Amino acid sequence: MKALSPFKVLVVLTVFLFLSCEDYDDTAVPSNLTVNDFIWKGLNLYYLWQADVPDLDDKRFETQRDLNTFLYGYSSPEKLFQDLLNKPVSKFPSPGAAIDRFSFMYSNYTELEGALSGITKNNGVEYKLFYKNKTENDVIGIVHYILPNSDASGKDIQRGAIFYAVNGTKLYRNRENPDNNNLNSLLSNSDSYTLNFADYDNGNYTPNGRSVSLTKTVLSENPVYISKIIESGNHKIGYLMYNGFYASYETQLNNAFGELKAGGITDFVLDLRYNSGGSIATATRLASMITGQFTGQVFAKQQWNDKVEAYYASNNPSSLLNLFTDKINTNASINSLNLTRIYILTSKSTASASELVINGLKPYINVIQIGDSTTGKNVGSITLYDSPNFTKKNVNPNHRYAMQPLVLKIVNKVGFGDYINGLTPNIEVIESINNLGILGDSEEPLLNIAINKIKGGGRKIPKKPAVILDNVIENQSINRLKNEMYIDELPDGL
Repeated sequence: MKALSPFKVLVVLTVFLFLSCEDYDDTAVPSNLTVNDFIWKGLNLYYLWQADVPDLDDKRFETQRDLNTFLYGYSSPEKLFQDLLNKPVSKFPSPGAAIDRFSFMYSNYTELEGALSGITKNNGVEYKLFYKNKTENDVIGIVHYILPNSDASGKDIQRGAIFYAVNGTKLYRNRENPDNNNLNSLLSNSDSYTLNFADYDNGNYTPNGRSVSLTKTVLSENPVYISKIIESGNHKIGYLMYNGFYASYETQLNNAFGELKAGGITDFVLDLRYNSGGSIATATRLASMITGQFTGQVFAKQQWNDKVEAYYASNNPSSLLNLFTDKINTNASINSLNLTRIYILTSKSTASASELVINGLKPYINVIQIGDSTTGKNVGSITLYDSPNFTKKNVNPNHRYAMQPLVLKIVNKVGFGDYINGLTPNIEVIESINNLGILGDSEEPLLNIAINKIKGGGRKIPKKPAVILDNVIENQSINRLKNEMYIDELPDGL
């Protein structure tokens, strides 16, 4: 039987939660409180940690009038949203202090929708920001790859390039007060800017006088970055670099698997180093392409807040399960490899849906993880709109606010999902700033380790780099959507 969507039963839940207080309908929501009212009611119903936030308690406000009085105390929707989260990273920036690191809201849901499908205003430089050293506040950027068909793709800028300034102004972020930084103002808030580059030598960064001017354009990113077959000895090794779980590109992903399958690969390396998330449904389909022999079995289980869990426990528990499938979102048949072993390359940037693939496959096949520990994002979100049932249907035309709150924790078949400190690799290799190599080349350090592992070679694992940089990007709004793991619809639509 087809599962009922939580949105379809929202009326039942809403009656139970709100209208049990008969006075809730007696007072209208003032027009200047509609956004705040939407935020509170959406989080009260769906937020993962609703029970842990006193101001979201079902009995906190007896009437709509009481709720209105509370909402009037906030000068902006953004302030209210942050105050209703469970120890958000905006208030608890110290490592390990925050509980909610990933919920956020947008004042324009069109921008949010585009970013979740891989469409952004982008100059094509994919980078990570790091502190220059262990003591200073200066920040550097290291280019990981360049997007095809972007402004940067036609410029003199390659993987491994280091920039220290924008328009001649050094990048910085205060270690003691992370909000004191110029990263967003220089890199996010301008459509055109010039990156100033430096050379690296034994821990020193020396400006080299080189600069590149870049302009952002609306860009749709195909996450299938590299797909190829590497022949080595009697092995035909499939290599796929996949950089985002975008549902709109599932056909391209499935086609890549079809080509690898037709090529008769004997082994497979999946590169998720720079893939920090996306659609849970697409992650389930990727896992189904890797395997194929587990159709209909449990890939992952969703755990929601007590109210949603209670409803589904009584009505349709299977609605919160993600099952291996034999179809992509267009209903085309999946090109499955039927693998029993896979090599997955990871880094600190590997997050959410990428971690889900690793964790979800482990009870079924041999997963050899090579690289650095992952981010540690085991929670997922959903887009909530200001409408009667929080979908986009009949959305309030007077504003464009939308929320992307965390609503679920995800675990694998055997119930494991506690990896907030990241998934630990079988073979630890941290990328070296002075030896990143060429992506997809058999001599690129991490891929080379996988190839030698496949061949049974005894090549030594590279030592840890002498300089390991502190990542500073995680708490910034720059590319924050890159870290999302989300459901496209509520459960029955998966």
